[in-house]
Amino acid sequence: MNKLQNAVNLIGRTGINPTIRTFENGVKLAKFSLATNETIKEVNGKKTLTQWHQIVAWGKKAELIEKFVKKGQLLAVDGKLVNRIYQDNGGSNRRVTEIQVNEILLINPKKAG
Repeated sequence: MNKLQNAVNLIGRTGINPTIRTFENGVKLAKFSLATNETIKEVNGKKTLTQWHQIVAWGKKAELIEKFVKKGQLLAVDGKLVNRIYQDNGGSNRRVTEIQVNEILLINPKKAG
């Protein structure tokens, strides 16, 4: 039951090529945006709503993302919501909500180039 307390499952397309950061200890971090679409019915027809999600992955998952994920790639992501606060360059506190990847599935993966 604990796995259901903070669970996110998304299928969408990457909006940008992932940004990869390698730390001094060799651990990698991958970050990218993922767009999900929802079609709703309105009086005048159908309308597609796009939601953007910030995705983060660590370690081996980040290494796989670095190798195989490119802009426009269709992905299924299983993860959890993580809220964090950081200071921007101007010294203001910023709050972000990200999805931390537990599992990722490449749908029609692009070949590593």
